[in-house]
Amino acid sequence: MFGFRFRNGQAAALLAAAVLLTVPGCTGPGAGQAPATSGPASGGGSSAGTASPGPPGVLPVPAANLSIPQVVKEVEPSVVTITTQAGIGSGVIYRGDGSIVTDAHVVEDQQRQPFKSVRVQLADGTQTNASVIAVDDPTDVAVIKADRSGLPAARFSTATPEVGALTVVIGTPLGLEETVTSGIVSGLHRNMPPSREQPQGALDLIQTDAPISPGNSGGAVADATGAVIGLSEAYLPPSSGAVAIGFVTPSATVTNVADQLLKNGKASHAVLGLVPADLSPEIVKRFNLATTTGALVIQVSPAGPADKAGIRAGDAITSVAGQKITQVTDLLAALRKAQPGQQVDLTARRGTDTKTFTATLANTSGTG
Repeated sequence: MFGFRFRNGQAAALLAAAVLLTVPGCTGPGAGQAPATSGPASGGGSSAGTASPGPPGVLPVPAANLSIPQVVKEVEPSVVTITTQAGIGSGVIYRGDGSIVTDAHVVEDQQRQPFKSVRVQLADGTQTNASVIAVDDPTDVAVIKADRSGLPAARFSTATPEVGALTVVIGTPLGLEETVTSGIVSGLHRNMPPSREQPQGALDLIQTDAPISPGNSGGAVADATGAVIGLSEAYLPPSSGAVAIGFVTPSATVTNVADQLLKNGKASHAVLGLVPADLSPEIVKRFNLATTTGALVIQVSPAGPADKAGIRAGDAITSVAGQKITQVTDLLAALRKAQPGQQVDLTARRGTDTKTFTATLANTSGTG
């Protein structure tokens, strides 16, 4: 999303001055993901926010809300255990033809290179090989294909769940197969800041207090109707002072990306062509900025959208497409909502001056 090269000493100085953002790391498959990383559409994706039957092989829609044991009975047949050279994770059957969605970090090595093949254990205990079709690192979504067909695909709901709604997490934490935990939706639209492991951050996540542990990554998080509302993505470990804070990649993101990966082998994302950092009091003072919030531009990609629009290193972006930008994750979330080729208006502070720009976003892709 942010390809660049240094062009002058100011960019290097800004980079040195910027505060590195970190979040607690995770163990298990793809260990080292951030924070502690614990991974649907069309084959059963829903529209207008309610789960729908989908194609043959997708589990039927229940008439009303279910008890937790009933949710488990509904969803568990579609949850698989994924074993790689790096460890164990989870996944959800996306299509009856053997397509399975999971977190990209589950099927990648420490250098974020996807494994060529992995091992999948189905809910009935049978095992089969699977190939990694494609991964999308910006969203941490991957699709793998099991050497089996006629599998029970889950239903996915792309609706935004209500805060307080039931969440049921099913996966393989710490190698314990078919483990179930439950809780509620604690928050929506959560963003995790960029880190060395996840340079673009993790955006627009669902927060839950249902326990999520290493090995849950890529497993199902279901609602009271038995529809999958997302994939377990990460948790904040107790060592960080957190209590029951887990994160889920929403089905709206998973299904959109998975469909692109299955169709094109890659997913497209809008690119502005710069590297941002949160403002610090020292940087605000050094560059005499008339704002204490925003996303500081520390590097600009030559001939990229930001460069062509006139944005410079040292500018502090305060709005994109009418959306207020107070920190880096706001900027990343705004770009996630945009499309390649789209023109967006930006406002920035350059010292004490307010500048406006129009940039045409470029395209970058996550590939297999």
